[in-house]
Amino acid sequence: MNPTNISVTESRRRTRAIIVMLILTILVITAFIISMNTGHIRLSPLDVVKTMFGGGTDKQHLILFEFRLPRIIISVLIGAGFAVSGAILQGLFRNPLADPGLLGINAGAGLMVTLYISFLRDNSSANLFLLPLLALGGAASAAVLIFMLAYKRHKGLLPTRMILIGVAVQAGINAAMVVLTLALDPEDYQYVSIWLAGSIAGSNWKYVIALLPWIIALIPFAMIKSRSLNILNLGDQMAKGLGTPINRDRIWLLAAAVGLAGSCVAIGGGISFVGLVGPHLARRLVGPQHQLNIPTAALLGALLVLVADTIARSFSSLPTGIIVAIIGAPYFLYLLSKTK
Repeated sequence: MNPTNISVTESRRRTRAIIVMLILTILVITAFIISMNTGHIRLSPLDVVKTMFGGGTDKQHLILFEFRLPRIIISVLIGAGFAVSGAILQGLFRNPLADPGLLGINAGAGLMVTLYISFLRDNSSANLFLLPLLALGGAASAAVLIFMLAYKRHKGLLPTRMILIGVAVQAGINAAMVVLTLALDPEDYQYVSIWLAGSIAGSNWKYVIALLPWIIALIPFAMIKSRSLNILNLGDQMAKGLGTPINRDRIWLLAAAVGLAGSCVAIGGGISFVGLVGPHLARRLVGPQHQLNIPTAALLGALLVLVADTIARSFSSLPTGIIVAIIGAPYFLYLLSKTK
């Protein structure tokens, strides 16, 4: 193909990607504004604007700044974190079904958090900031176990084997969590059950502060390593031929994916399918290049969780994770039907 034609095609692809990301950004901002007006106590757009700029009543200020805004921001951060984690895993293992929830990484983080809630939980701020670290340790342990079981000495890492082992590890960890929850008193059992379903209810600014550093550090890191992710997608032999340190890059990228998933699970609970749906839709919209795919997936994930949480707040008895599952499960079945 003529280099000029390649350049034109690449330019068009980038232009299309920029347009898609602008549209998604507008949709996220629109959903953000609608979410601020949604709840059992409705605030009109004018009330929201007045309260944002220092007006409004004390009650409106309390509702907007202490209840709604932290939860909305957490929804955006969790959606972006899960989606980028899924994009990294799908790129690393060249498998569109790779997802932190399906691979057992979420379950590993969930097990550590369940142990914490069961035996050590209290309301101090220090323990709140320890929660992402504990979740990260559980997620990393699950990831290492899956990696070791899926790796074959002469064949390398087999993606299909990894998926199957991830599902098996997830099932085993979930069984352990069921045993743990059965020993809890009714109040703690209800707390853990809601958390495992994926609930953002009760979020406050402390949760935002606990999660924000992970998102700020790891998503830009994934963007910086996006070129390496593109090369790894070509296969190990091609990546070695291009001089890429594949083992080092794979470990760093896997650590970033685990860190994002673990911290998001610690704050938002067992929200599934975001890391599957976001990256897959992003590839369809902007193509496989991770320089474009990762930010698009982050915007799609943020939009999905924000919309799901806005719906969940309209029905206070439903956790956000249930709404996400209602949206994501049919899409997962569709992907399975299309995967050879």
